[in-house]
Amino acid sequence: MDGLAHQVIAGIATGGIYASVALALVMIYQATHHVNFAQGEMATLSTFIAWSMVQAGMPYWVAFFGTVVVSFVIGVLVERILLRPVQNAPVLTHVGVFIGLLLIVGNLTGWVFGYTTKVFPTPFSSEKPIMGGLVSAHELGSTAVTLVVLTLVFLFFRYTSLGLAMRAAAYNPRSARLVGVRVGWMLALGWGLAAAIGAVAGMMVAPVVFLDPTMMLGILLYAFAGALLGGIDNPSGAVIGGFAVGVLENLAGAYVVGTELKLTVALAIIIGVLVVRPSGLFGRVVTSRV
Repeated sequence: MDGLAHQVIAGIATGGIYASVALALVMIYQATHHVNFAQGEMATLSTFIAWSMVQAGMPYWVAFFGTVVVSFVIGVLVERILLRPVQNAPVLTHVGVFIGLLLIVGNLTGWVFGYTTKVFPTPFSSEKPIMGGLVSAHELGSTAVTLVVLTLVFLFFRYTSLGLAMRAAAYNPRSARLVGVRVGWMLALGWGLAAAIGAVAGMMVAPVVFLDPTMMLGILLYAFAGALLGGIDNPSGAVIGGFAVGVLENLAGAYVVGTELKLTVALAIIIGVLVVRPSGLFGRVVTSRV
């Protein structure tokens, strides 16, 4: 039972990371109706920026918040420079832009910071066992940070005028323009917020998987599975799906398929959701007449 409890608690901790990245994916999907394949690479670049700040002597939390700000700016610039010129282009153009962004950011990160694995520091440490040794200090701390970020995002979109304007711009751009919402800038801010959330996820997971230019590839797949499971057009559903995938991954890896085949759990979830319920558990079912 202790082993089962440890797997569930560890799954909740990693599920928080998947939930954050899934939320970032959903935010971009709501704005563009496309999946940002480069979300993981952008988070990796942000994590390397944080690592550079720490190596330069900055305190961890100064580097943390500095990276969040830098990541937000990068996300806004990506939308304004790369996505805005092709906003009315065909679907394949958008797919090509996302794939190109994935390759450019990934290779740029490796070229600037190198491809050797690096140790990323954690601000959470404890010499005493926590909850009887069922959870590590980093798992507990990263879960707390993730929950704080998700709560702040929820409050921002629910109770602030800017958040409501961003939701309106993503849900119905034409009607939003008619009431004076600057849709273009709202979408750019959405990209910035998604990049900032991805940066937090990267900094929380880097101490566990270690830092290298490809560290987010598997995490992006798990996050995508969580977003599909909860509903690719439902932010709350994507968060729930991310936590669920984290727990399922750990339990399946420990008791079913083994740690070497854990990635197949995400693939099985993706295929199963697309076949049985493409809209996800909490997504909207959209029907169109031809």
